[in-house]
Amino acid sequence: MIVAYSRMGFPNEVVGVYIEMINEGIKPDSSSFTMAIKACASLCDFEMGEEIWHQAVGFGYKDDDFVGCSVLNLLSKGGRMVEAKAVFEGMKRKDLVCWTTMVTGFARIGQGMEAVGVFREMQEQGMVGDGIVMLGLIQACTDIGDMKMCLSVHGHLIRRNLPMDVVIYTSLVDMYAKNGHLSLAYRIFCNMPQKNVVSWSALVSGYAQNGLAGEALELLIEMQRVGCRPDLASLVSALLACSHVGYLKMGRSIHAYILRRQEFEHVSATAVIDMYSKCGALSYARVLFDMISCKDVILWNTMIASYGIHGHGEAALSVFHEMIKTNSNPDDATFASLLSALGHSGLVEQGQYWFNEMIKRFRIEPSEKHYACVVDLLARAGKVEEALDLINSMKEPVSGMSIWAALLSGCHNHRKFSVGELAAKRVLELQPDDSGIYSLVANFFASAKKWKEVAEVRKAMRMAGMKKVPGYSMVEVKGQLHAFLMEDKSHYQYEHMVIIIEKLDSEMRAMGYTPKTEFVFHDLEEEVKVKMLSFHSERLAIAFGLLNTEPGTKLVITKNLRVCGDCHEAIKYISKIVNREIVVRDVKRFHHFKHGVCSCGDYW
Repeated sequence: MIVAYSRMGFPNEVVGVYIEMINEGIKPDSSSFTMAIKACASLCDFEMGEEIWHQAVGFGYKDDDFVGCSVLNLLSKGGRMVEAKAVFEGMKRKDLVCWTTMVTGFARIGQGMEAVGVFREMQEQGMVGDGIVMLGLIQACTDIGDMKMCLSVHGHLIRRNLPMDVVIYTSLVDMYAKNGHLSLAYRIFCNMPQKNVVSWSALVSGYAQNGLAGEALELLIEMQRVGCRPDLASLVSALLACSHVGYLKMGRSIHAYILRRQEFEHVSATAVIDMYSKCGALSYARVLFDMISCKDVILWNTMIASYGIHGHGEAALSVFHEMIKTNSNPDDATFASLLSALGHSGLVEQGQYWFNEMIKRFRIEPSEKHYACVVDLLARAGKVEEALDLINSMKEPVSGMSIWAALLSGCHNHRKFSVGELAAKRVLELQPDDSGIYSLVANFFASAKKWKEVAEVRKAMRMAGMKKVPGYSMVEVKGQLHAFLMEDKSHYQYEHMVIIIEKLDSEMRAMGYTPKTEFVFHDLEEEVKVKMLSFHSERLAIAFGLLNTEPGTKLVITKNLRVCGDCHEAIKYISKIVNREIVVRDVKRFHHFKHGVCSCGDYW
């Protein structure tokens, strides 16, 4: 009966018959134990499976290979790979199924190097892997992020002439996409004989996660054009793409599609709330948040972070208090969002208080992220010496790039050159792999007029094979996104935009505006610096928006870098002159300009 039920795929019945056997005093054989443990793995009933395993040992089947293989499957499904490895190493004979279980088990829990190690040992034993073991290996390489290893696994598939079905093709697309090699991912995707919704979703997600929002959204549209209905993963990735570029119209369309075609649950709700927040529609985000009766910790964290990036630290703290009242347990991500929100609002004492409460009351050990938030909190307020004291007081030697970068950013903003030089030196010693960090160091030295150091940093950047990311700004007008680079003369309305910019410049100067040329980090003539400031990408985006929208229309600008101090000052004047609200989202936060005042209170 056990074998029959197992073949028919009825795991509950298998376990039921096994229990009857034991109760009636019938001794199970190897096959009975194997099928019963396999059934427990299918049901994810790990406690029962372990009990049957102990009974099998008691009946003398400890060294039985078939029973051992079923135990491996049970333990690997439960993520208990240390125990699985002990069982595996004690097995006298290991067949392909056992090796495959170990590779896929380690890959499933994110231990990619262990999975690769088992596969290499498998090869040394003369075993030839099948498609299932290759799927585990591809997943391992995806997590490890080693491009040479990715190419090696792909090459192994081709050399061995292993069958390539839609699942393996999709896994390869996902592997290359998640590791930033989108051209390879796209090439494999195009060459797939068949594609399913997961294949499309893998590439949409890859584009979105790598910041290629336009490509992600175009692929989503193409996916529907060929008759493939997007799944929730595709839609969530598309919402992420909308969030990156501030494409509110498309985000709303996807939200409506989810309501019509998908279940609006925690995953989709969190993504929609995040999209509205990052597209500047914070009130919509809050309305949706309040509509959800049963909130998980990720949803709470998203709302706290949403208020944080808009500079509403008190509101973020209010949401945190609501969360505590509902007996939801805040996690490390909750406090990272809360501390960041308090830092962006200048609530230094509150930030320090909740950092200490996190440790004492909530028993959460601070990570590099938390320390970086507190250092940023202090440095942003100009308390760079206090921030440095905090770094020096840490128990473990601090090597976190984010901590030193936060300190350097504060020193740059407040022109604290002594501590800033120390932070800049430490950042360079850590050999950053982010061009933005190099730019921060170069800009710091430029603000101190240390042009020799600026040249050295830029040389180090070139030697590391990095290029400065060009600043661009985007504005949504009549449902369409328009992008602008600094001094971008290619736009068909450029001449009209110049007229607007020059007119605004004249009116701003009459009101007392003086260009802050210290924000041009190049050793140039003063007149050239002034002109460069006037044609920063956000000013072009604003000029285009003013030209193409009705008077009084709110403008929402999305910028990929931090807005400079001069543009921040200029946009305050512009908002007063044109009598409009202008929202600028930079890489750090939102700035809401209205009647000549910014919501950040010049605290950014």
